[in-house]
Amino acid sequence: MIKPVRKVVCYAVQQDHLLVFTHNAVSMEITGVQVPAGTVRPGEEPADAAVRELYEETGMAGKVRRYLGESVYDLRPLRPETATRHFFQLEVPASSVSARWVAGEPDPEGGGSPVSWTCWWMPLPQAHVLAGGLGARLGDLAESPPVLPST
Repeated sequence: MIKPVRKVVCYAVQQDHLLVFTHNAVSMEITGVQVPAGTVRPGEEPADAAVRELYEETGMAGKVRRYLGESVYDLRPLRPETATRHFFQLEVPASSVSARWVAGEPDPEGGGSPVSWTCWWMPLPQAHVLAGGLGARLGDLAESPPVLPST
């Protein structure tokens, strides 16, 4: 039986860079590049879940700037779930886009050992590499397409 779940995906952008992370102890081939995201708790509004997930996964406080829409993502064969993902653009305090920091979950919601990842700012035109459909609404971030770097 496929279980429906509600999720949020957080796009924090500054200076044409997207806040992303990569896992420290799990190979890139398994986890890829991700953005803060997670499950909407019972009774919680998706916008509130987005602010909570951003903070829990990166340590950054933020606020919702705008709702970008939703999409459905089939998580099989990883898990027997179909996720309705709500995408949000969030504002965060200004920081250097060259900053990198370690964050993680000492007590993961689904159980298991603590996990850590490295957070960093990826140039928005490169964000097409996001794992698992997390980039589904990137095009909605800009009023005009981002300028690609010249080669």
